[in-house]
This record gives sequence, C-alpha cells and structure tokens, in this order.
Amino acid sequence: MDPSASPSPSSRNPLSTVDVVVLVVYFLLILAVGLWSMWKTKRSTVDGYFLAGKNMTWWPVGASLFASNIGSGHFIGLAGSGAAAGIGAIAYEWNGIVMVLLLGWLFLPIYVASGVMTMPEYLQRRFGGRRTQIFIAVLSLFIYVFTKISVDMYAGALFIQLALQWNIYWAVLMLLSITAFYTVAGGLAAVIYTDAVQTAIMLAGSLTLMGFSFAEVGGWDALMDGYPKAVPSIRVPNSTCGIPRDDSFHIFRDPVTSDLPWPGVMIGMSIPSMWYWCSDQVIVQRSLSAKTLTHAKGGSLLAAYLKMLPFFIIMLPGMISRILYTDDVACADPDQCDQICGNPVGCSDTAYARLVMELLPAGLRGLMMAVMIAALMSSLTSIFNSASTIFTMDLWKTFRSRPSEWELMIVGRLFVLVLVVVSVLWIPIVQASQGGQLFIYIQSISTYLQPPVSIIFLAGCFWKRANEKGAFWGLVVGMLVGCIRMLLDFIYPAPLCYEDDDRPAVLKYVHYLYFSTLLSFITLVVVVVVSLATEEPKPEQISRLTWFTRFDPVEPSCISSVVTPGRMHGLEATGGERDSNRTASQQRSDSSVSAIHSQSRLTSALYWLCGMERRNEASDHPVTHPAPVEAISSLEEKPRPRLVVNVNLLICLSVTAFLVGYWA
Repeated sequence: MDPSASPSPSSRNPLSTVDVVVLVVYFLLILAVGLWSMWKTKRSTVDGYFLAGKNMTWWPVGASLFASNIGSGHFIGLAGSGAAAGIGAIAYEWNGIVMVLLLGWLFLPIYVASGVMTMPEYLQRRFGGRRTQIFIAVLSLFIYVFTKISVDMYAGALFIQLALQWNIYWAVLMLLSITAFYTVAGGLAAVIYTDAVQTAIMLAGSLTLMGFSFAEVGGWDALMDGYPKAVPSIRVPNSTCGIPRDDSFHIFRDPVTSDLPWPGVMIGMSIPSMWYWCSDQVIVQRSLSAKTLTHAKGGSLLAAYLKMLPFFIIMLPGMISRILYTDDVACADPDQCDQICGNPVGCSDTAYARLVMELLPAGLRGLMMAVMIAALMSSLTSIFNSASTIFTMDLWKTFRSRPSEWELMIVGRLFVLVLVVVSVLWIPIVQASQGGQLFIYIQSISTYLQPPVSIIFLAGCFWKRANEKGAFWGLVVGMLVGCIRMLLDFIYPAPLCYEDDDRPAVLKYVHYLYFSTLLSFITLVVVVVVSLATEEPKPEQISRLTWFTRFDPVEPSCISSVVTPGRMHGLEATGGERDSNRTASQQRSDSSVSAIHSQSRLTSALYWLCGMERRNEASDHPVTHPAPVEAISSLEEKPRPRLVVNVNLLICLSVTAFLVGYWA
C-alpha cells in the first residue's frame, strides 16, 4: 500500500508561504551552525574528528544526548502509543533517565580511565583477542542499519507524506544531503553543535503544540475525562477493538494480562535500556567528547532533565489527538483504517501529524515541520557519525594494522556516504512495511539482541574475574536464544484485537519483557560458569578497565599493553631523538607550505571542507591516542563542580521517583 495515496490532513490545510519561509530559515540556520562548528574545531586528527577534540562542555553534550535519542520515531511512535494504549510506554523514557545517570556516574569513569574511543575497543582491551570486538562491532552496525535507521526513515517518511505531500525520494535525498554535508565535513563537533540547535527547535515547537492541544481539548480535566470515552463509532463487534484500556493512566500494569507488566518494566526493560544508554557508541561517544568527567556528568544530568519532557510534549498531545479526532486516530475497523491512513492495523501513528495540520496556524505549521525534520536529521547524523567511528576504528584497523591518520579520516568520511546510500535504499522497504507488520517485527530485533550485550559490559566493568572466553560464549549463547525467539515472533505474529491467540505457549504466555529478563539471566550464567572454568584475565586486562581498578597506577607493562601496533608512535623519545624529530618536522613544515602554494584553490578548499588542510609526512604516521597518564588525570574533578553535579543527581532522581510514583 502506498501511503501517498491515502487521504491527508494536509489536503485541508496546505502549507502556506510563511511555513515554507520558516523551513528555509531553519535549513539555513542548521547549515550556518554546521559551517561555524567546522571553522571552530580541529578536524584533521582522529580525536578531533571522532571525539570533537575531547573539548566539549556540558550543555552541548547534554543537548546532543537528548537529540540523538529523540528521533522522529519518538514523535510518531510515542504519540501513537499514547493515543492507542495510554501512558504505559512512557516507562521507556523515564527508565532512560536512570540509565543516562548510571552512564555518567558508573560506566563513564571506567571508559575514560581506559582511554578507549569505541565500545568494541573497550571489550578488546578488557578481554583481549579480537573476536568479541569484531562480534560487537558488526552487531552494532547491523542494529544501526536495520533498526535505528529504519525507525527514523519510517517515521520521517510517514510525516513528510502526511503533512507535506512531497515526493518521498526527493525529500529524503535533500535531507540526507544536508545531513551528510556537515557530518562528513565536520565530524562529531559539527553533529553535537547542530544537535544543540535541533534540541532548542524541538522543544520550542513541541511546547507550542502542547499549548494549542490543551487549549483545544479544554485543559487537564478534559483530557482525564475525555480519553476513556474516546471510542470510535465504527468498530468490530464483540471485541475490545477501539476501547481505551482501563489502566491507560498507569505505568505499572497487571503482571500477567497487561501489555506492559510491571515486573517486566522494572527489570526486563532496564537491561536493553542499559545497553542503549551505557554501552551504545551513539550515546557514549558524546560523553567521551566532554573536556572533563564533571562536564560529562553535567551532560548526563541535562539529558536526564530533558527526558522528563516527552511525557508532556509528545505523549499527552497524542492522547488529546485521540479525543479530538476519535474516528480517525482511534479507528478500529480494518477497512475504515485502510481508507483513512492506508494501514488496516490502525491509524494511531498519525496522531501527532494530525494535531500539527489541524490546530496550528500558518508559520507555526512550518515550525513543526522543522521540528520533525530536526528530529530525523539529529538521529541520523548521530548514527552516521558513530557507525563510521566503529567501522573505522574497530573493523578497518583490524585489517589495516598501521593505518595513517589521513587514511582513517578518508575511510570515516566515505563510510558516512555509504550509510547515506543505504538510507535512500531503505525507502521502498519502509513504504512496503507501512501497510503490514514488517516494521513492528524489525523493532523486535533490538529487544532480543541487546540484553546479552548489556550483560557482557556489566560483567566486564564490575566483575574482575570475567574473561574473554566467558564473554564470547555468553554472547554467542545469548544471541542464539534471542534469535530463536525472534524467528518465532516472525513466524507467529501477534493477533489483532478481534482475532484468537493461537500462538505457541512461549509466545502467548511469556511477555517479551519477561523474555528479556530470562535471556539476561541465561547469558549471565554462561559468562560466570565459563569464566570460572577457564583461566583468569591477565593483569593488563584488569588495570584501569573495571570500576574497582579505574584509579590503578600506570605500570610500564600497562603502557606497553596500551600501545598496540598502530596506536602510538614514539611514546617516549630521548633528547637527541626529540631534536632530530623537531628538525625533521620543521623540514616537513617547510615542504608542506611550498606544496600548499602549488595546490589549486579548488583542492585547498576541498581539503579545508574536510578538515584536512594539508597532507604531509606527519599525517602518514600511525594514529596516536592519549597517553595513559592523561586518561588517569581526566578522572580528577574539582570539588565545587563535583558537589554541584552530585546535588543535582539527587534532585533529578527524586523528581523521577515522584513522577513514577505518581503515575504508577
């Protein structure tokens, strides 16, 4: 089913000239910020390109964490979940608050002390060998391409077609071109600074729509009274189709019969969430770019405070949309739903777009278009940058033992372009999935593949006895069990509200959140048993790589273990060597100056655009990382800022506990 053929609210409220002007201003602003960040930051080194020079302050880090997480899938999916089933799904958001704080206070000090750049690299340092590192690197790229990119492309395509009625290929190609421009050229610094702007735009637009929504429905009391009564006029008789849940305004629901059982929310939801917030490259890379550990903690705090807002600015408007447009948003008859939105399963995904096109005046509609595009672009840029980091630093360097910095810069940028092509190729699959269940099944991939990874990182960070064999076989067994459940989900899809449930008992009675808990337990047992049955890890696989050893002194043997081939070139040199190196560098500098004068202006401009102004012999030296001493000193925190972030940690956790308790 081609969604473009379905009726759209935009046919009644087309975008005005003012809306188009707002969109143009938005694109110009993003490009301007991208160019400014390219001019401001050093992009010609590995640290400069992939970690923004480790010089970011707390507020862009926090804003980028939030923008990377809140994609267009949130605006479509979270509002749609609110319209269909009440506030239950907000548990994912509030669970994320606790997990991003765990990142700042528990996991990040370990990652910083270890001096790593990617999460697969941490596993290689912690466990030794290459197979676990390559396993996680390939798995991460698989999850990025097949779940994260597909979620954002689905939601972005749905919104563009519903609201703008643009040609989907040209629209996505234009968005990806702008996105790829500053991602390829500017690296992580450009992504983080543009994310900060996107966050401000998303908050301004969504808060505005929230105000219009509550004004239209008649306030808070009208929402609480009207939602349980929002039953569509046409629905399948003798079924629960179209009837709001009795527990719509509760997070903790029945442990056996509900859609989100509360024990599963507490445990089964937390473990995949821990993978995302505490060991996923997209998130951790932003925190590693902070100039100090205190700034990284401040970024986690800002992201945690911002994560409280989606309940009010996305989910509640989605519930209001059901009240205002009950027969359309909450349609319960497959034939009618197919006529309304081209999807016989339901039209709750159109809840947010419907509010935008029906309630907002000219100008503000353009602002909300910018919000949705900002959400799409910020998520895609984060995935592009982090995926290119993993591919370059974990996979490319595995096959190229001593690559130059120049080579790594080129590979990282080219891989972003590969992902752009993949994103465009996703469009037909996305369009085909909108009329069926394919998109929903794709999302189950992450639910069944993330828990084993979380357990591996937990064991590596907090249990010194965990070794490579335990981690690898725990990962293999966990993935195997998860894939079996995933295949069963594909073969036996969940029944619709008017169908009988004749699935096997393991699917019918074992909720996926309970299965997530079981899968985590199985993985943990394998890790513990195999680790205890095999040799202990070497001292260099423990020192500065676990929570209990993060402050270990730097031993010469540890330095030699950090300096793997291709990592550091000449860590220590004698005085004579330094003098000769300095003379050689001066000669290279002189020769590079004359070379640059001979270059064409076009070539020089291209080099500047990519942050690679000149290529000299120094750029052919193997890539260098910070010395271990620097990694240790970066764990030091000044007393007063540390006190400020710790007090805010208590405040943030208290507010979260109140929110969860109030709506439990």
